[in-house]
Amino acid sequence: MKKDRLAAKKSLGQNFITDENFLKKLSSLIVTDKNSLIIEIGPGKGALTKELIKKEIKQILVIEKDDRLIDNLKTFLKKFKNFEIVHQDALKIDFNKVLKKNSIIVGNLPFNISSNLLMNWIFLHKWPPLYKKMYLMFQKEVGERILATHGSKQYGRLSVITQSRCKIKKLIVAKSKIFKPEPKVDGIVLEFTPHSENIDMDIKNLEIIVRKAFSQRRKKIKTTLSSYIHYLDKLSINSDLRPENLSVTEYCKLTKLMN
Repeated sequence: MKKDRLAAKKSLGQNFITDENFLKKLSSLIVTDKNSLIIEIGPGKGALTKELIKKEIKQILVIEKDDRLIDNLKTFLKKFKNFEIVHQDALKIDFNKVLKKNSIIVGNLPFNISSNLLMNWIFLHKWPPLYKKMYLMFQKEVGERILATHGSKQYGRLSVITQSRCKIKKLIVAKSKIFKPEPKVDGIVLEFTPHSENIDMDIKNLEIIVRKAFSQRRKKIKTTLSSYIHYLDKLSINSDLRPENLSVTEYCKLTKLMN
């Protein structure tokens, strides 16, 4: 049997989507207009790209690290008049320079770097950012942590930081069988819409506070956030609570007092 020259690389966390119905459904859920610039992260063999180029949009820019996949992606240059390939590791790209007005970030993200990529886009200097939406695939368990509300087991640092800057919606579950190779877990696609509710907050300070708070989940915040007791009192937040009991709004209010 002939070996697939473009088989997924485990070292890059690749899992290619092979289900055409899923790809069509996902593409239909990605809201665009004639001014949209789609930035697709890790297009792989171009399975989703093939659907995206059917949209009436301004430009598509794909970012792919794997050398083996570039020639295959070049075939899209003939099919879509404004198609650009960036042959680079998405983790090493300065998105402050890449993003333009009306950008939409799309990606079947490698599960092993999905959270790191998300944090890069959430921590952008300019906020609200130039991207209007993000449509991103995560391992289902990671997606549930991003969506989690306070008081739940899944709620943590990832939930607070992401929700402080974006409204997040669950779009579609991706069963493991639609991928090749088939991962051990299902995926989930989330839609992120940036908001300006905490535009006066330094997100780096928020990250410091939630890292301290959730470093020992079972401890009360009077222990993990002992250096912030004065501020907790000022906000009438009970210091006998545990970190998962504070809402995103409360963490943001606490951070704003640090500005």
